[in-house]
Amino acid sequence: MSDLHTTTENVLIDERVRGFPPGHPPLSLAAIGKQGWKPYDGRMALPLISLDRQAFADNAELMMIYVKSHGAEIAPHAKTVMSTVLSDALVAAGAWGTTVADIRQAAVLLKAGQRRLILANEIGGAAAARRLAALLGQYPDAELHVFVDSMALLEALSSAWQGRGDLPPLGLMVEFGAGRAGIRSADAAAKLLDTILAMETPAFRLTGIAAYEGAAATADPEETMLRIDALMAMTSDFLPKLRARIGNQRPLLVTSGGSVFFDIVVARLSAVVAADPACRLVLRSGAIFFHDHGIYERGLAGLDARGGLRIGGEMISAAAGFRPALRVWAEVLSRPEPQLAISGMGMRDVAMDQGMPRPLAVYRNGARLADLESAKVLRLNDQHAFLALADDSDVSVGDVIEFGISHPCTCLDRHAILYGLDPDHSVTAAYLTSFG
Repeated sequence: MSDLHTTTENVLIDERVRGFPPGHPPLSLAAIGKQGWKPYDGRMALPLISLDRQAFADNAELMMIYVKSHGAEIAPHAKTVMSTVLSDALVAAGAWGTTVADIRQAAVLLKAGQRRLILANEIGGAAAARRLAALLGQYPDAELHVFVDSMALLEALSSAWQGRGDLPPLGLMVEFGAGRAGIRSADAAAKLLDTILAMETPAFRLTGIAAYEGAAATADPEETMLRIDALMAMTSDFLPKLRARIGNQRPLLVTSGGSVFFDIVVARLSAVVAADPACRLVLRSGAIFFHDHGIYERGLAGLDARGGLRIGGEMISAAAGFRPALRVWAEVLSRPEPQLAISGMGMRDVAMDQGMPRPLAVYRNGARLADLESAKVLRLNDQHAFLALADDSDVSVGDVIEFGISHPCTCLDRHAILYGLDPDHSVTAAYLTSFG
């Protein structure tokens, strides 16, 4: 256990953090999981966000089985939850490493004890390269692979690493792209490759190819498939050309794959990677382990429409196999009209960029009262959610509403603590997040 984990386990949490009961003496993270609290029993301050621990574990198990069955690896994207404990759990479950989006996130994971990271983003210019060097100078045993799509970044990184014998080797990954960062043509990639190979040292060298297919998505499903196929074709076509330049012995990585189109990545890249014995395919899916009641629910329905998860020659439904693990809980504050309820949850508590939260169930006096299948969130204010209800809906002031969310990545970053629930909804763990 790293110093950071030891430290965070002993951090005292109080009512400054969502969920913690006002007036209760401060508690350590470990002690929070021993109080027997439930989000709807009246003791915890609402709103709060929770993690179904069993759903998270089951999602991790299924994803690891899928990845291994295709001879691939996975480095889950830590930006989704930014919890070092949960990132460690995924590595313990079989992940090859961890993905981060920027230098600060890399610092959090390195300080927590992780050493194999993919920095899946362009980091900036000379100042960013110096910041990255300053960070890695503290971790000589780190293995970091960083995306590069420009001569400017390559030269900045080379300058920052030049003459620094205290730095660990830096892996450079040529990034292809569509819709976001990344090289747009094979010719441009070849020119960047020439420059990388001319600059190489034992501590500064090419380690693979990268892409992100999710940024190629559009509102048109057919156009999306065409754009992703083109990106995957460009990526796969470049691998044998790269291999011909560097010889057969050097290990290489090919990395792509978010949480919606990872099946396409596997289908398009597995063959070319398998033909190269010194190469491995690494997915970077992160939100899949948390799932949701919105964008990823729709994404997995689309995956099933494409044929589902292929594991051991059999088709498995992704929509049935993965379960949403996140919930937001809030009290009903007002019933000002027969078909309207206002709950104490707003834009400061839950995401809305990929769809409104979904009311799932109502609780009263510490017990589940009913499902809320017909209820709908109409809009959010800073602190309020406006719920449309049926005329005969039995929802009262003081009831607690359980909400599903859409898009974990823009919901979790609003919360300093993620409360882990067992199947009976008791809080049995508390996970500190590190969104800064």
